[in-house]
Amino acid sequence: MEAWIRFPTFIIASYIVFGAILYFVLRRRDHAEPLVRILGTGLIVVVGGMIFAKIGQNTGWPWWIYYTVPMLLTVFLPPLYFKMSRREVPEYVLLSFLSAPLVHLLFSFFLGWKDYMPFLEVPSLWELLG
Repeated sequence: MEAWIRFPTFIIASYIVFGAILYFVLRRRDHAEPLVRILGTGLIVVVGGMIFAKIGQNTGWPWWIYYTVPMLLTVFLPPLYFKMSRREVPEYVLLSFLSAPLVHLLFSFFLGWKDYMPFLEVPSLWELLG
């Protein structure tokens, strides 16, 4: 598949995973969080964060800026915006930290796309069979 389609595909997959994480973490509340709030937060955190990181990478910013800023946004915005409880915050942070390597692992292993987290070497299924 062409390289130009990878970035939007990564965004869509990450957006779905992020929304699922938020929905899962907030599921025990007395009132269900409106889906529009979850999806809106995903637009800021995932789409905004990934575009920021891509711009930073393409323009030569230091990696610690274009990885750290979206990571901090991911860690702090949802707990503050949704006023997460002391029980919800650790669950959210753990799942959000596990989600990026999981997305990278799946894309790298099944499709051979290694540009989501290029510093984590994951051989593709085709390389292993190969």
